[in-house]
Amino acid sequence: MARLLKLAAAFAAGAAAMYLLDPVAGRRRRAMARDRVRATGQDIQDFAQDKVRHAADRLHGAASHLQGHAPSDDRQLHDRIRSKLGHLVAQPGRVEVHVEDGLVTLGGSVGRAEVDGLVAALTDMPGVAHVDNRLDASEPSPSSERRH
Repeated sequence: MARLLKLAAAFAAGAAAMYLLDPVAGRRRRAMARDRVRATGQDIQDFAQDKVRHAADRLHGAASHLQGHAPSDDRQLHDRIRSKLGHLVAQPGRVEVHVEDGLVTLGGSVGRAEVDGLVAALTDMPGVAHVDNRLDASEPSPSSERRH
């Protein structure tokens, strides 16, 4: 069996040598093979770098979460609040958010049932010193009832 395997390997090596060393098309075939190997190597390198960067970002985020770091500036806190609004109210586009030195001012309109949960969630966010609630609490809209 081992002898048959060696014979097959020798046959494959000879066929590959004939294929790549062909005087008519061998140069093109070797160039294509070299390009494929380089491209694959670059793909592997890019994949590894992406995985390392992703892991580092996840570790950085986990460390920040454990330490309870507040956002570095008002703009970052504003962006975090805007992204959280979609989970807290049915129509986040109707809520106006203004942040200045950790003081969050809310304006616009939301459903009456959503106000307390919204204010409580924002008060618990790192970096929020106080929430000034200037929301118009109206009856829940039909779209917010379907959402829950």
